Amino acid sequence: MGEEVKRTRYSHAQRQDYRRKVQLCLDVFETMLAQSSFEFERPLTGMEIECNLVDADYQPAMSNKHVLAAIADPAYQTELGLYNIEFNVPPRALPGRTAIELEAEVRASLNAAESKAHTDGAHIVMIGILPTLMPEHLHEGWMSDSTRYRALNDSIFIARGEDIQIDIDGPEPLSLNSATIAPESACTSMQLHLQVSPADFANNWNAAQVLAGPQLALGANSPYFFGHQLWAETRIELFAQATDTRPDELKAQGVRPRVWFGERWITSIFDLFEENVRYFPSLLPEVSDEDPMAELAAGRTPQLSELRLHNGTVYRWNRPVYDVVNGRPHLRVENRVLPAGPTVVDMIANSAFYYGMLRALSEEDRPLWTKMSFAAAHANFLEAAKSGMAANLYWPGAGQVAIDDLVLRQLLPMADEGLRRWGATAEVRDRFLGIIEGRAKSGRNGATWQVATVRKLQEGGMTRPQALAEMLRRYCEHMHANEPVHTWE
Repeated sequence: MGEEVKRTRYSHAQRQDYRRKVQLCLDVFETMLAQSSFEFERPLTGMEIECNLVDADYQPAMSNKHVLAAIADPAYQTELGLYNIEFNVPPRALPGRTAIELEAEVRASLNAAESKAHTDGAHIVMIGILPTLMPEHLHEGWMSDSTRYRALNDSIFIARGEDIQIDIDGPEPLSLNSATIAPESACTSMQLHLQVSPADFANNWNAAQVLAGPQLALGANSPYFFGHQLWAETRIELFAQATDTRPDELKAQGVRPRVWFGERWITSIFDLFEENVRYFPSLLPEVSDEDPMAELAAGRTPQLSELRLHNGTVYRWNRPVYDVVNGRPHLRVENRVLPAGPTVVDMIANSAFYYGMLRALSEEDRPLWTKMSFAAAHANFLEAAKSGMAANLYWPGAGQVAIDDLVLRQLLPMADEGLRRWGATAEVRDRFLGIIEGRAKSGRNGATWQVATVRKLQEGGMTRPQALAEMLRRYCEHMHANEPVHTWE
């Protein structure tokens, strides 16, 4: 959910004070990168899974407050929409059988949460966009009770000065106006974290940007929004448009969007934080009492609250994270590319592929990003979001290549080698990379299965809303069986 805030409106003086404070935090952060001891000797990974709630008819259930009270586990928190919750998986190291143990742990936790949610008449669904969500569900009474969410909504519209326009192309193009950021709540993702050293951050972030296109093509799971078939991973474009603070005139001037792939390869994590401060005005200008310069001079670790809060309102698909745990600072790459679902085993396979590829790409003698333009990586990302398993991506040395060919011939061997370097067992590598291989060979991921199932149901006589609900019912059966999506009928 992000850090809570105290108010929804801010004065000019508060905004000026925040601008001064966030710049001070940035200066202190630069000093820390040169002088401080960051925690990274035992790299940890983390995962967050955003979920949807549905009722017995597989329609959105606006009941996260009651469901969370029933679950009664601090690992589960609210998200933007009343039909959303988030599950935070405790951090862990990668070596050995960690991934297999993680699969069992996540399944057990979600099954327990599902049982408790069901007593309140709700079911938990892991999917990129809830296919039964319709405009009438987001007219009113859709937002979770949070000052942060209200403040974000107000700040985006104050900056924008007009309603948000959603225009998404695809097989069934969609165009609509929204007077709130409600469409953003439709976008539910899986976020992957990797703790890294300051010296290794740039290589890992650059590698994550290179990987974003293939990663998204394999994992696409959001083909429907408001009943329209749009992109294979519609969530990418919907999230970008639903949080856009720019009216058309600022877009024409080249002002950068807050949902951002970026525009260049980096040499330091500082590049990203400095860009955030330079390009993006504050949305939540909350000022803390901390003097970060005094904290650093006293030998303590500053929280840099203003810099962290500002960073949380710039929605990079690979986001830099500064955090403090037990008095020691650390840095993380937060990967926000993937949608939630379809199953726990699919999500663990996605994460194994990501961490393996990241290790292999970041340690190459001549890194891949020195052989391709940043614009090519961004183009791959958009093509993957639009086309999913049908995407053709640019890859150095291969030119334009189909995703199945790229994964089977080049990426899977790299991912296997990367996981081996992490110390993952052969059992882990075979199980989870075998699922990625199965997806590439079958051409089936969550998005292709959803579209094919809805098409077949409509051919059998169902209306689109009926077909979407029935597809989601079948999806949930497969999700609970934990069968990899490429094996679904």
